[in-house]
Amino acid sequence: MINFNYETDFILENEEDIASWLSAVIASENKKEGEISYIFCDDEYLHKINVEYLNHDTLTDVISFDYTMGNEISGDCFISVERVKDNAIDFNVTFEEEIKRVLAHGILHYCGYKDKGEDEEALMRKKEDEKIALFHVEQ
Repeated sequence: MINFNYETDFILENEEDIASWLSAVIASENKKEGEISYIFCDDEYLHKINVEYLNHDTLTDVISFDYTMGNEISGDCFISVERVKDNAIDFNVTFEEEIKRVLAHGILHYCGYKDKGEDEEALMRKKEDEKIALFHVEQ
């Protein structure tokens, strides 16, 4: 089950479509859907989590806590809407595309993909693009 929670005034306009797409992303990786919660917040909220739980004193767009057991993926994915908006401008993409990228990014972490080294990061970007393309197929 995919849940959306809001700690800011942002609200996804198409929760049902997004949830269906994320379910398809999970299935495309041959994983089972467990309990996945997305929490949309602002920079300040996510910065506190980054410092408290990861000991990183930086701003970030997404932090995912992975509770996956075996083939059933579960987790909490915190997304800073402010960072996503800024990144969309920096990467010259729409906000909608960038929000899909971070939504998929969390799922991909739960599926075992990492993004620490150059090779891992390149594979993560490739997978994100592949999963964003699924959204257009699902509609």
